[in-house]
Amino acid sequence: MRIEATEGNEYKVWLNDAEIEDLRRATNSQRDDLIIQIGAFVGLRAFEIPQVRPVDVKQTESGQYRLRIQAGKDTSGNGGKPRDAFLPADVERDLQRFQNEHNIAPKDPFIDLKQPGVRAVVRRTAARAAEATGDDDFEKVSTHDLRRRFAQRLLVDEQMNPRVVMAVGGWDSFAAIEPYLNAPSEDVIDEAFQEVESL
Repeated sequence: MRIEATEGNEYKVWLNDAEIEDLRRATNSQRDDLIIQIGAFVGLRAFEIPQVRPVDVKQTESGQYRLRIQAGKDTSGNGGKPRDAFLPADVERDLQRFQNEHNIAPKDPFIDLKQPGVRAVVRRTAARAAEATGDDDFEKVSTHDLRRRFAQRLLVDEQMNPRVVMAVGGWDSFAAIEPYLNAPSEDVIDEAFQEVESL
């Protein structure tokens, strides 16, 4: 993982998918694993994760899943706007299983926590991942770093159209996603040097 120091003794952590899996292995409950998945694979913010309810999961005609986020981040001053986030099929299956096992009503949240509770789960999980892997950098991981991985995977690794990423991730401007576009992942860096070495 790559660590970038910011103001106020805070960090931006650039994770890769293997490190996301390390975090998932460090969870101590199905709920905590869902928090990691929803952040890293659906791209939700910490305050959006507790909004997710079974009734918000929809299947498109093509068989893909969308997750209706009722109130995203307010970046325009007009109140948070709703959006349809892309929901990977394996995350949808895990949500469905969790709903069935915990008898969650359609309009009740999957994650019965507030934003500080979601952040605390990620901090505790990251501390366990640091202990399990011996990599103390995990202790710097926050909920936003999960969202950062989501954006970087789509924009850099998958080279997805930035407008699509903005729509599903709730970004209003190119300026908001530019940091993700300009930060190549470790895999992209490795591939670039492999191409140079093979010439």
